[in-house]
Amino acid sequence: MAQQTDTAAADRALKAKHRAIWASGDYPSVAAELIPELGPLLVEACGVKAGDRVLDVGAGTGNAAIPAALAGADVVAADLTPELLETGRRTAARSGVDLRWREADAEALPFADADFDTVLSCVGVMFAPHHRAAAGEMVRVCRPGGTIGLLNWTPEGFLGRMLAALKPYAPPPPPGAQPAPLWGDPDHVRALLGDRVTDVTAVRRTVVIDRFGTPEAFRDYFKERYGPVIAVYRANAADPERTAALDRDLVDLARRHDRAAGGGPTVMEWEYLLFTARRTDTAA
Repeated sequence: MAQQTDTAAADRALKAKHRAIWASGDYPSVAAELIPELGPLLVEACGVKAGDRVLDVGAGTGNAAIPAALAGADVVAADLTPELLETGRRTAARSGVDLRWREADAEALPFADADFDTVLSCVGVMFAPHHRAAAGEMVRVCRPGGTIGLLNWTPEGFLGRMLAALKPYAPPPPPGAQPAPLWGDPDHVRALLGDRVTDVTAVRRTVVIDRFGTPEAFRDYFKERYGPVIAVYRANAADPERTAALDRDLVDLARRHDRAAGGGPTVMEWEYLLFTARRTDTAA
């Protein structure tokens, strides 16, 4: 019993840390300025239509939830971080759509079995630390025959490599936590979902990022706005040498991925996995 209590307390502390990370900086601007097209793309790939019941897991500010609502669906946007949901509410109001916003843990969703026609996540659920638990919850709340759709950064792509570059500077992850970019590995996702889904499609695509004038501008933007990067810099704030090394590593990463020839603004292609499947009638 004591071990179970300790495990539950550790999990609550971990989730509180995750909430704080994503509430720091300015993730809403990152989503709006860099990847606005990804949410609509996922909604289209899932075939969302008017009247569908849709759940967006790890919805953030609604980069997929709002396009689903614009398509006429009945949408719930669920996220661990209430600050992101509040921004999403304001964005949805400006877009003229009404949807429900719910603070929720992707690993313990507060919804009934088979409650939704489509369960999707756009670079959101990938940051839940316990992948099998989160995948199981997505399957559980999706009706038999319903659609599960995922868009996640790949391990080999730029964001996957950036998160890997942060790892030597970050505190060790708690036992059982898995790296977020594994959700961008089709074999990993297939293993998570197993025979509970069928009609799987998994394709790798890229999004072009060209808003940064230099690799240094990319680094500074992420230092100021992107929660996981901010957290690592804070963890090294008392060590100027490690901070300087992290500065160099992020610039070098962006420079290696810059495909702009002969100078000019930095142009990168960030790879993601677009994964869709249908829940089987017998999924447990």
